[in-house]
Amino acid sequence: MPCGNIYLAEPRVFHATIIAMASKQKNLTARLQEVKNSMKKHFLTTTLALSIGFSSFGIVQGTFEPIKVEAATTNTQNNDKAVAAKADQLIQTGKSLIGKATYSNTVYKSTYPYKFSCASFLMYIFEKNGVDLGTYNENYMIQQGTYVARNQLQKGDLVFFKSKKTGTDPDHVGMYIGNNKIIHMADSKQNIVISDMNSKPYYKDNYVSARRVLPTLLSANPATKGDKIVENAITYKNKATISSTINEQSLRFTAPGFVEYVYRKSGVKLGTTNLKELMAKGTTVSRANLKKGDLVFFNGVKGSKNPSLVAIYAGDQRLIIPTSSGVTTRVLFVDYYKEHYLTAKRVF
Repeated sequence: MPCGNIYLAEPRVFHATIIAMASKQKNLTARLQEVKNSMKKHFLTTTLALSIGFSSFGIVQGTFEPIKVEAATTNTQNNDKAVAAKADQLIQTGKSLIGKATYSNTVYKSTYPYKFSCASFLMYIFEKNGVDLGTYNENYMIQQGTYVARNQLQKGDLVFFKSKKTGTDPDHVGMYIGNNKIIHMADSKQNIVISDMNSKPYYKDNYVSARRVLPTLLSANPATKGDKIVENAITYKNKATISSTINEQSLRFTAPGFVEYVYRKSGVKLGTTNLKELMAKGTTVSRANLKKGDLVFFNGVKGSKNPSLVAIYAGDQRLIIPTSSGVTTRVLFVDYYKEHYLTAKRVF
């Protein structure tokens, strides 16, 4: 039953101007060593691979060690009916994949015939319904949203299990669909199944926790300014190209140019496409007080005060990051962000 975490084996695709920068090359060497030292399990070898390039970096998936960031709180403005409707959509999508996907913790394939691990299966069905978890690892998912007691589970909640006797990370995750049942990518023999949590000792003996993510991952009702910024930024996933030039008509931007464009379209004028000038905008916000729409800056070299990366905080530990591989989403729990975090600014 344990499906294990997925890790990235990243093909490096560099922008020509970045290759020419010695400092970036030194930073790359450090990142490669970090990847080598940190990878413990399997590699994801296909479409989840993230390239390093213009204002981008390698991802190292760490262990379940919470960091001091904003505590996820349920957005009380959310319409309960909208949350319930979204949960039903997730369940419908999950059920539609039964018999069409096979289990793999080394390959992610989001087209038929599908290949998923337990966590990437959930990432896929959430993303298909406009809810971006920002991660495909269960040890990060268990830190999102809010804790839910087992006797208070609702449709759409994430349910975690751990059968391995070593370590602290969960090794399996499913989604609650009501009536004490979960839908999950079980293993290589069962693939995607619906299981009653009273049907086998496994579910009782290895139950770890549950998290409610839908309220915090959805926009408020009515949407806040931060919600609108995040929604606009997410719209450009798989559409915008991040490079060294800006051409709005073709949706080609520099990383700070993309941020300026998204905020302008959301009614916030930043007035610059320069990374350092962006970091000088607004008021400083601590990681513990981050809100949707805040700008988060990271350096390329530990200890440096110069930013090399900007991200849009999307709420519940998620980041929207313009990189050479496009507009991507990740979570703040990743070691790189903890080690290279520079500052955050609120600009509206």
